[in-house]
Amino acid sequence: MRLILSLLLLFISVQLKAQTVSTSRPWTYWWWMGSAVTKNDISAQLEYFNKAGIGGVHIIPIYGAKGYESGYIPFLSPEWIDVMQYTVQEGNRLGMGVDMTTGTGWPFGGPNVPLDRAAKNMKPVNEKLDVTLTEQKVKRAAPGGEGYVLDPFHPSAMTQYLSRFDSAFANARNLPRSMYNDSYEAYGANWTTDFPEQFQKRRRYEIGKQQSLLIDSTNKEDGILVKIDYHQTLAELLRERYALPWTQWSKAHGFLTRYQAHGSPGNLLDLYETADIPETESFGTSRFAIPGLRIDPDYSINQFGTPNPLAMKFASSAANFSGKKLVSSETGTWLANHFKVSLSQIKPQIDELFTAGINHIFYHGATYSPENETYPGWLFYASTNFGKNAHFAEHFPFLNDYVQRTQERLQSSVSDNDILLYFPIHDLWATQAKSPGNVHLLEVHHVDRWLLDLPFGKLAQWLWKEGFTFDYVSDLQLGRLNVDENGNVITGNTSYKTVLIPASTYMPEETLAELKRLSGAGAKIIFDQHTPAKITGFYNHESRQKSFADDISNLLKNKNSKVSGSLTKDLIANGAMQEELAGKGLSFIRKKTGDGKALYFVANLGNTFKEDWIAVSKPALFSKYDPLQGESSLPHRTNKGKTEIFLSLLPGQSCFLQETHTASTVPFRNFKPNELVINGSWELTFLEGRPHIPAAAKLNELKSWTMLPDSAVYFSGKARYKIRFDIPRQLLGSKSVLLDLGDVREVATVTLNGKSIGTAWSIPFQLPLNKVLKSKNNILEIEVTNLSANYMRLRDQQAPEWKKFYDINIVDITYKKFDASKWDPMPSGLLGPVKLIYY
Repeated sequence: MRLILSLLLLFISVQLKAQTVSTSRPWTYWWWMGSAVTKNDISAQLEYFNKAGIGGVHIIPIYGAKGYESGYIPFLSPEWIDVMQYTVQEGNRLGMGVDMTTGTGWPFGGPNVPLDRAAKNMKPVNEKLDVTLTEQKVKRAAPGGEGYVLDPFHPSAMTQYLSRFDSAFANARNLPRSMYNDSYEAYGANWTTDFPEQFQKRRRYEIGKQQSLLIDSTNKEDGILVKIDYHQTLAELLRERYALPWTQWSKAHGFLTRYQAHGSPGNLLDLYETADIPETESFGTSRFAIPGLRIDPDYSINQFGTPNPLAMKFASSAANFSGKKLVSSETGTWLANHFKVSLSQIKPQIDELFTAGINHIFYHGATYSPENETYPGWLFYASTNFGKNAHFAEHFPFLNDYVQRTQERLQSSVSDNDILLYFPIHDLWATQAKSPGNVHLLEVHHVDRWLLDLPFGKLAQWLWKEGFTFDYVSDLQLGRLNVDENGNVITGNTSYKTVLIPASTYMPEETLAELKRLSGAGAKIIFDQHTPAKITGFYNHESRQKSFADDISNLLKNKNSKVSGSLTKDLIANGAMQEELAGKGLSFIRKKTGDGKALYFVANLGNTFKEDWIAVSKPALFSKYDPLQGESSLPHRTNKGKTEIFLSLLPGQSCFLQETHTASTVPFRNFKPNELVINGSWELTFLEGRPHIPAAAKLNELKSWTMLPDSAVYFSGKARYKIRFDIPRQLLGSKSVLLDLGDVREVATVTLNGKSIGTAWSIPFQLPLNKVLKSKNNILEIEVTNLSANYMRLRDQQAPEWKKFYDINIVDITYKKFDASKWDPMPSGLLGPVKLIYY
């Protein structure tokens, strides 16, 4: 009894010490190289983050920098716990949150993982199952974190691993908000000590006696069934022995959890849902067709794939299903090569995440760097640099303000999706795996390997393009659904109009039983094209198959269940709404505010829409809120019984559509805008930057300053463009005037006639002008800041000593040795054309 009381008091004490913080601001990964940190520099960098608009940091200890070995602090040592607590304390002072990885580098592992609990690989060899260690060790480990990767399927490996943190945290007074579990990268792991016993218990036959079927490559029916059983057993063990023990331990210690389930050989929906904050990942660039959006030609799609919102929706679906407020993302990884990423490239990637249901951005990221370290400081090998030495550091607050305003609305609303799309993972398990260990790893990188090419993926793509709103649902989650009096399926937090089953071959009998239960209770169920043909499970398959076929037949006799003949028609008949926004080429997410009003976030990530009348499914009036420009009214009309709004949204722009009860007084304009190109002699003056200030120049036409003589080809910094111009009388009387800067490399701050106009940092580079123009002798000044890439071309020729890190050191976007000296110059400055657009 005394022990129980002591544990209870400890639990309450720890909970009181954990943080509660605001999450509307974006957060950032914060790599501690060698954990060679000092309290003074921790404070200085947190103060920079706070001033820039960052809401919190995520500590990830990794390998160190050469020459700083004496400052390394071993992970979880008393000294490390001290600086961690100091960071939390400083975060509290500044109103910032702190998360940390439950380990160093990735995946979980370290010095307290003995060989018997290290990751294992099984290969059938000569009629025997040959089990060996994968020999994988923690990747990018920090001092004190080196060691074997733990066996993710082992009955006690996770518990033993976490015992090290129990000891380290025992006397800690200031604790992080959340623990973090990185993407599953236990390559080749496909077995554990008691796998044969667990397999027989769960699947009711011995895996060792069916190894010939397990390795069969001829697509025999029995071989497929054994492979499915094998994968299902791995998936169950991963959830029960890896994800759940970690999240339960974290909860017992007062921590939230952020979990990147992707990459796992399990059902991502079930794994993501175990965490408080499911986290997806945006790696690389999505190749948006936005005019003027720069894409790094060196990025290898074959090597890394591209981000895809349908993969991101696994995390948001798990959160929506269980009513979790936050869904996060590792954001901005390898958008472009080091020193080449602009704010204008980052915004569309974030907008894609928002439309996929993400609302808690974590930049990837920033590296702790000593304050006295020379430029460019310490850098992580694979990130976009969001740290203090980033070339966009001065203008970073503009992006963060945008993210904060957007996330405030996304986090204070709930999803409003109509369709639950069943994820038939057994059909995936029936195919040949393309990953190490001959198991399916559901990565966010190569979604073509497990998502896009399957009927499920093709159906999800069709729903996305056709404007239907949906979440995914797993076999396990189906068992938690109920049905209300209107036939909606409900999770307790969210309701859906219909359950949609993709064209699939295999289905567990338990899943079919849940569909029968739901249909009998009034839920509307649609099978796309055809019903599943086969039951899963090798055991007693033939007799179970007959019952399965009978149950399918009986299910279809219920009026609530049908095989679709016209999917669009059937979905709408079941209450699903088809949003015209998608048909216009716009990406969107539909949500509801706390008082039940409709809220849409809309992003123009293509080049097919500029402005048009659009019908929205909700019969209501809407206003427009642009996180960059503020709120405005929208023209409305009724057309064929539908309410339509006139929406202007150029490629690269985004906005909210907010339900309102006030009718718009804005008249519809049915005329095209006029344009005036500003030509003449531009004065170009370089203001500040590296390696030194080039000579001033006069330009009769706008062009990259790298084409100028002197050292401008290597210049990284800020320059001012100045021009005088007159305007015609009709422009002066215009009701609306925009300054369009054309192609900007990379950020432009504008002053007109001595008055500040604003800063243009995202596509399209436009700023509104309000009664600042005059008919004669207007003076336009545009300060443009470029990337640091051109300076690094020179730096790597003359002084490449900054590349001094252990492990992988610093590599380029193809993971080859980094050498900027071979780069071509990056276009820089104001490329234009600069023009006035007026109505």
